[in-house]
Amino acid sequence: MVDTMALLHAFTRATRLHGRTTGALPLVPAVLPADDDVLLDAPDDMLGPALVGAAGGDHAPAVALLAATRSTGAWELRDRYVRRLAAFARSRPEWLDTWRALAPRDPDGLLVDAQRAVDRAWDSPARAELLREVSPLITAAARADGRDPVPWRLALDHARGARAGHRYFEELWEAAVRRAPHHHGCHVAALRYLASSWHGSHRECFDFADLAAQDAPEDSLTQALPLRAAFGYLTDGCGPGVEPERLQAAADRAVALSARLPAGHVRPAELRNLLTWVLIRLHRWQDALEQLRLTGPYATSFPWDRDADDPLGRFLQVRQAVREAVAAGPPAAAATAPAPAPEGPRGGRSGRLFPGDH
Repeated sequence: MVDTMALLHAFTRATRLHGRTTGALPLVPAVLPADDDVLLDAPDDMLGPALVGAAGGDHAPAVALLAATRSTGAWELRDRYVRRLAAFARSRPEWLDTWRALAPRDPDGLLVDAQRAVDRAWDSPARAELLREVSPLITAAARADGRDPVPWRLALDHARGARAGHRYFEELWEAAVRRAPHHHGCHVAALRYLASSWHGSHRECFDFADLAAQDAPEDSLTQALPLRAAFGYLTDGCGPGVEPERLQAAADRAVALSARLPAGHVRPAELRNLLTWVLIRLHRWQDALEQLRLTGPYATSFPWDRDADDPLGRFLQVRQAVREAVAAGPPAAAATAPAPAPEGPRGGRSGRLFPGDH
């Protein structure tokens, strides 16, 4: 039997931050789905048939799905679907290999194949060398449809793994945001590059994330980019500290975004899982419980796989610990939380990345 309060205390270990609540939440018990009803990384209604078809060796549903995202300019969905289809193709490649053989210049097949190749290289000890070999495939995917920002998100990830220089990365970044100024995946890729290039420069990451969020439309996932910066800070023990107010503000912005998105829906699930993780670290137990309510039955591997081989089991354990902490009240919920972190170069805007820092 898991000691859920001990689990929660371990999960929130480090220096003390005072928890708070937004004040807008009703202090009533949240009704959450039963453990047996919770799903891990569930596909939405559009992706599900494509994965079922691929499992049977039929690439036609995936072809139709990605062609629709391209024709309608649904770039956020396209990015999500490309990642999931590429991950599926790593273990079940026949459908994608057939697709590529029958239509070698198809923009959608090229893109899924390029994502699969980057994912494979990323897991190898020879990552940088293998990623260089993948470059022509990414270039082909980018040239196949000049409007599509997703190949450029992939190029940004590729550049980080290949340890590309700042000037080259900035050129990729500018090409990406010309196509979709607020594309969430491209912004996350830029934030990760910024964090890895200047390890510990969390204030720089927050500067970039805050400016991007301020520029983004109200319903854009890029509104939650500061939450990603907070997660990076809370999972990194290096450098000088970030002001607690910045962490709280990042969580507040993500809470506001979550409230504008449909409850119990699979598409905002990763946002809400990550937000729950951060709220726990900030000791905002009631807010965390509210995000678990809004999440419904949709657990996501990220961020729970960061410290657990069984992300679904980890999600369920933490969910129970949050429920118990809220039920017990503030004294029992008192624990320890985040750790200090760092400083670095100057920040960029949503449309410009670290100008002058080369």
